[in-house]
Amino acid sequence: MLKPTLNHAKGFERLMQADEFLPKNVIALPRGGYLVNTSRGFIQVGCPPETIKDTMLLPSSVPQIFVLASRLFSPTKGISLAELEFPIYFNFFLQKRKTLIVALPEQAERLEQVLKESIYGPAEIDINQDISQVSPPLAVPNLKAEMAYYRNFTLAEMFSFVYFEDDVATIGELKIIREDGAYLFIDQGKEIGHIKSDIEYRVHFDLGERLKNPYRPPLFAITCLGPSHGFDPTENTSGFIIWCNHHGIMVDPPVNSTEWLKKSNVNPKLIDSIILTHCHADHDAGTFQKIMEEGRITIYTTQTIMKSFLRKYSALCGEDEKFLQRLFDFQPVYLQKPFFIHGAEFRAFYSLHSIPTLGFTMQLNGKTFVYSSDHQADPKVHAELYQNGILDHDRYQKLTNFPWHSNLIYHEAGIPPLHTPINWLNSLPKDIQKKIYVYHIAKKDFPAKTSLRLCKFGMEHTVNISVPPPSFEEAYEVLSILKHLDFFHNFPIQKVQEFLLAIEREVFKKGDYIIHRGKHGTKFYIIYSGNVVVSLSGLATKKIYSEFEYFGEVALLNNQFTTADVVAETEVIAYSLSRDKFLQFIAGTEFEATLRRLSHNRDPESWNILSNSRHFQTLTSYQKTWLESVLTRQELIGPGVLVAKGQCLEKMYIIREGEVLVKDSERVIAKMGQGDFIGQLYDVDKEVYSPYSFIYQTNISLYVLYVIEKKDLISFANLNPGLILKFRLDLLNQGEASYA
Repeated sequence: MLKPTLNHAKGFERLMQADEFLPKNVIALPRGGYLVNTSRGFIQVGCPPETIKDTMLLPSSVPQIFVLASRLFSPTKGISLAELEFPIYFNFFLQKRKTLIVALPEQAERLEQVLKESIYGPAEIDINQDISQVSPPLAVPNLKAEMAYYRNFTLAEMFSFVYFEDDVATIGELKIIREDGAYLFIDQGKEIGHIKSDIEYRVHFDLGERLKNPYRPPLFAITCLGPSHGFDPTENTSGFIIWCNHHGIMVDPPVNSTEWLKKSNVNPKLIDSIILTHCHADHDAGTFQKIMEEGRITIYTTQTIMKSFLRKYSALCGEDEKFLQRLFDFQPVYLQKPFFIHGAEFRAFYSLHSIPTLGFTMQLNGKTFVYSSDHQADPKVHAELYQNGILDHDRYQKLTNFPWHSNLIYHEAGIPPLHTPINWLNSLPKDIQKKIYVYHIAKKDFPAKTSLRLCKFGMEHTVNISVPPPSFEEAYEVLSILKHLDFFHNFPIQKVQEFLLAIEREVFKKGDYIIHRGKHGTKFYIIYSGNVVVSLSGLATKKIYSEFEYFGEVALLNNQFTTADVVAETEVIAYSLSRDKFLQFIAGTEFEATLRRLSHNRDPESWNILSNSRHFQTLTSYQKTWLESVLTRQELIGPGVLVAKGQCLEKMYIIREGEVLVKDSERVIAKMGQGDFIGQLYDVDKEVYSPYSFIYQTNISLYVLYVIEKKDLISFANLNPGLILKFRLDLLNQGEASYA
């Protein structure tokens, strides 16, 4: 077996930290998965995103052999657990060897589809679907020819599968045996490791500096989420945020972007859009993760790239492509036809890359920005492709005339021939270099003598671009609040006008009491920026509200004293409505009915049950508040049948007190208690029939339930489609698809 020498690689000590629960030949990787030290070298079990950044630290470098975990996809994190694209590249292009993947046949079929889409791109391309029929005629790139230029290898040369046959996979004298949720490694007749076949991804990222106060987005700025590429173990992978009229647009978000934003004191709800440039793992891994979070996002990309993205993630998570597209709003982008996000004008173009890849220009209030995306900008390569007939004259001219006149340029530099050589960028005129921020490059490869600037990761390195404010800036700010509050979506325009005239903008310093317990309620508040802490007797967990959440309605609706202290945890900007204006504003609306339900349910017990439930504890405070607003209390005196086998599931029940038995005929298969739910959170708009009976017992006289009606479940599912998919996949993995 290999005997690692710790001084061979800086940082390898971190990998070798002992874990008392693992065999001595097994290493737990920081991001998830395991390394098993065998006579064939290290073998990796499970491959979450960016584990290559850890294994590159090994003296023997990235493993050649990988064993797929029992799951290919983590519903909890919304990411792949079989992210083998970059290890395959590393082994093939740098180590000059083929990657071996140990898998079940059905896993291999799904993963092969993912890898085909990532490495080769779409099998068929209809470029006409990416061209607007109403736009002026434009040069159409021959993407198939350009992609073929990079395909000087076959997938069979890059990787192959070793299948489990009767639960045993054999590689020479090494046997890997599937048994009882684990893999047993037998090497040269000796047992060397016994580890779980199911893995979890552990969040791992560089933070940078945490902002002292919650971030308030400017009119125009760029924040780098990661400056480097997938082969750099020292830096986050590339991606960035465009801040535009106080809103965020993510471009190719890296994995864990949301966790990073929260840790940096930036509310992820400030970001409602994604521009997806292409489907390589270092550019799309965080996109699906963002989809599965709170609310709906809008994705901007071409039809070609979107179809590739859906095929890839359908194969990965096992869901139908049509269902996946229901999880977000798709805004098709057409080449060189302007599209608009938060007042900025964008125009997209296809860059020169191995798979369809979007770059774009952007203009906001007189300032311009261009993003090359992954792109080969070397004129020598362009000339070669033109001479060989791969580029026509118009495409050649388009690539040659890159918009260097832009005020700010984000340009990649990486490993040729797939990427732009940094030496060529460094040969550009100094006045152009001074406008260029270089990304997708390791710091060690950036030239010491240059006028180019290396992208720097972190909120503290946000690049601000000075632009004049738009007309009606404050009105746009207020309307953004209404957009984020689901209950306002159906308000008529006259109500919106009334809201604009009735609200007042208030600023609170950290530590200020916004509401004192035991006082007359005077105002209803909606937070625009910052965090508040709600202190209420009986709360088991800390209750924090942030951007686009509201409070103060209970005392106003019930004409009672306030029951909680609300204190500014940070500097807070809030919009308020005085009591009389608030009551008139909501009178006769669905929002009034919602708030009245919420005023009866918003108590420590309902919050504690949702916060401590194994199913609902990961919900955001806004999602919990939304559920509180649709709960109704129901009391049952036992014994009885709550839901009979074969009965249509028209409601969802959350157990508040008591115990419920789950029966299949007369056999008890599970017991349910506080915080568990009975019902269906997937396909809620369809008729679903219970496969089990749910019985409340004879030895308890009173059962207290929360009930959610089907129409409210449908609304919740439509507002949080990614969350519903997460529920479904997680329950299926636990073998509990129809009950919790």
